[in-house]
Parts: sequence; C-alpha cells; structure tokens
Amino acid sequence: MESLIESWDGEFVVSYFDRPTGAWIFIGVHSTKLGVATGGTRLKTYPTPSAGLEDALKLSKGMTLKWAVLGLPRGGGKGVIAVPEDFADEDREGLFLRYGELVEKLGGIYETGPDLGTSSSDMDIISRKTSHVFGTSPEAGGAGGSGPATASGVFSAIKASCEYRFGDSSLDGRKILVQGVGGVGGELVRMLREAGAEVLLTDVEQERVKQFKDNLGIQYVEPEKAYEADCDVFSPCAVGGILNETTIPRLKAQIVCGAANNQLGKLSDLKLLRARGVLYAPDFVVNAGGAIYLLGLEKLKWSREKVEEEIRRIGDTLKSVYKEAETSAITTEEAALQIAERNLSKVS
Repeated sequence: MESLIESWDGEFVVSYFDRPTGAWIFIGVHSTKLGVATGGTRLKTYPTPSAGLEDALKLSKGMTLKWAVLGLPRGGGKGVIAVPEDFADEDREGLFLRYGELVEKLGGIYETGPDLGTSSSDMDIISRKTSHVFGTSPEAGGAGGSGPATASGVFSAIKASCEYRFGDSSLDGRKILVQGVGGVGGELVRMLREAGAEVLLTDVEQERVKQFKDNLGIQYVEPEKAYEADCDVFSPCAVGGILNETTIPRLKAQIVCGAANNQLGKLSDLKLLRARGVLYAPDFVVNAGGAIYLLGLEKLKWSREKVEEEIRRIGDTLKSVYKEAETSAITTEEAALQIAERNLSKVS
C-alpha cells in the first residue's frame, strides 16, 4: 500500500478498516483544484485490500480528468469499499452509516454518489449521516438512477465519433455492437434502435440477453466472438480491461466508443488501436453523462434543460479531442489528457 500511495500524484487518501464487517474503505482525493473532489463510491470484493486501494487511486484521478476535460467546476475523488466475500446483506445499512460518518468528517472536501455495486438506496443511507452525497432516491429528494443519462452521453459520443470517422452523424443503418446490456447498455440499445441503427448485443448474463433477443429480436453475438463481429462501432458497456494485445487485433469495428471504465488493459494498448486505424473515444469523456446528471440536478442546481445540454456537449468535447489528436499526431487519450491539463493549469 505504501508504494501505491507514494507513486500516486493525488492530494490525500483516507484508509479505514470497518471492524464489524471486515471491509476496507479507501477514499482517494486526487484533486480539489477545480472544486470539491467528486466521485462515486464503489462496493466490490477485491483479492487484496491493496487492490481496492489501487482502484480508488486510479479512479479518483480519472474523475479529475473527467471533470477537467469537460470544463466543469469539480475536482476528482473516489470511494472504494472493499468487502469480504462473505459480506452479508444485513450488514449493508450499518456499513453505509459508518461510511457516511467518515465522509462527514472530511468536512465537505469530498462528495460522493453511486457507482459499481452501490445504488440510490445506499446513498439514502449515507445521507442520514452527511449532506455531502448525491444520487439519492426521488423519495429522499434526489435525482434517482443515472443509467439513462449515462447512456444518453454515450449516444451523443457515438454520433460525434461517426461524424468524425464517416462524415455523417446519422446512425441510420450503422452497425453497432453493444457489449453489456445492463442499466446503461440496455438503455443505449433502445436509443440506437430508435435512431435507426442495426444493433448487435453481447452479454454473459443470459437473462438480460433473453429480454432483448426474444422480445426485440436483436441479434445476439457470443461473448468470445464479439471482438471480431463485423460492425462500425464497438461499444463496451460492461467491465474494464477488455481492450488488450489479444483482443485488439481481432477488432473489425472502426470505432470503439462505450461507457465501461478503464477499457484498456494498459495505456500502451492505445498505440495498437491507433496502428489498426481504430478511432478510440476515451472512456472518461464518453461515460460522463450520469455524473453530469446527478451533480447538475442535485448539487449545481441546474435545470433539466441545462443538464441535457451539458450531456449532449460530450459529443462536442469528443470532436475537440479527435481534432487535437489528429493535429498533434498523438492518441486520443493523450489528446484528452492535454485538454484536461490545460483546463487545470488555468487555475492557480
């Protein structure tokens, strides 16, 4: 853990052992340069506590970049609750109450919302101990689930990517494979179909597949065959780490644009994508819609019209990223980082 923290470039990290459950809690505050450190709380079982810490540090930096590249007034932070394999559901309320107390002790420097493994009902529990939380349920005065807003951001990103690559933002007739049809991917499938796209889907959860395959007649692709599927756009909306030296050479899609976090196996895999002529949309730009939705409505007090406008602007941001990458002969990820760093450098 010491080496992870020493090599991290963030401001500070909180480490807390929750004795009643055996869970480790890590809160990474990467940057408050643009505003309050803001990011979701992830609940997951990790092989070791240090793996949970590593995730918190990596994800908190990702949030800094997400807000900065979009030009929004927030800093980067992330919470990770690494629960043991035998974590009991009846212990959930107590764990989140104690987590809320921990967030409150930080005095407002960090605000959190739902993420992988957590929901608006969990945020409701946290809100009983701190006001520094968003994404609570409508019953508790919050905006509720952010899946549709995340999907809307991905939809805008796909349109912008198609415009850049094919010269036309229309999705009518475009062949798009969505990997993972959960809360975000499933909503994206519906949006793409309404726009006239020919949608393919893949998912390891057969119950999800059945809904779309049987009820809507959408073509299903076996997970192991998804990468070589003949399509214009490959949209990863499930787990991360799926683009690597094994899968990239199999890709037939001309564009990769999806909601999954940390899609690359390692940063150098970007060069493999570029060498194959694949246009890669940086995930921390593409998947910002849900965060914009919750933050905008609950904390920044934007109107729904303003929130929708900011989510659509994800597509404009991507076009700027693509243009910079082309002009500077760098990867799209490097271009997005340059834009983020420029926005960060404007603040003394």
